[in-house]
Amino acid sequence: MFGIDPFSMIITMVTTGIGMLISGRLKSKFEQYSQVAMRNGMSGRDVAERMLRDSGITDVQVVSVPGFLSDHYNPMNKTVNLSPDVFEGRSVAAAAVAAHECGHAVQHATAYSMLTFRSAIVPVVNIASMGASYLTGFAFMMMASSASGLGRTLLLVGILAFAVTTLFSLVTLPVEFDASNRALAWLEGANITSGEEHTGAKDALWWAAMTYVSAAMASLVQLVYLIIRYRASGNRE
Repeated sequence: MFGIDPFSMIITMVTTGIGMLISGRLKSKFEQYSQVAMRNGMSGRDVAERMLRDSGITDVQVVSVPGFLSDHYNPMNKTVNLSPDVFEGRSVAAAAVAAHECGHAVQHATAYSMLTFRSAIVPVVNIASMGASYLTGFAFMMMASSASGLGRTLLLVGILAFAVTTLFSLVTLPVEFDASNRALAWLEGANITSGEEHTGAKDALWWAAMTYVSAAMASLVQLVYLIIRYRASGNRE
């Protein structure tokens, strides 16, 4: 991301490596629990439709979308989008993922505060994420030349933009954990999963949550580093 700054490159490589390890672990967990069949024979679609119905939500559609672990809830058109392995799958992994995405639908229906806040800042985040890397990149380049004053100004603007994206990553954490908690509570309360099934569902969703934790921590570390660089550049003047 910040190719002209070697220390930032190292931070990016380390955090990216950790993220890849966690992502790999999530995929292995999904594959593991995809081999554990649901005793009740319900598919991911069945689970999703049942959870929505039990939650009193009648205006959300469950649809299949291409991809692997491409599952998501779209609040714009009110659809729970499930990958083929989840939509058609009759495994613990499929049930867990389907219920998690329905957890987001329940959040939307009940105006869960953190989801509402995250949705509200999306337009600003989209702009900030596009500009942050370019601003900081140009800033380091100028700070290494005679235009250090302009470089510091650009770096400050870049830090502010990066702070917005970091805030989004941090706000995402309670949203994801809450959706998983809602899913697990419903799966257990509705007797959809029990015993080893429920333990497997909990384990799968925990590793899914860790991917968001990794991304948030990586963003936070990068932000702290940029702030340190900015303060250090001021001390040299």
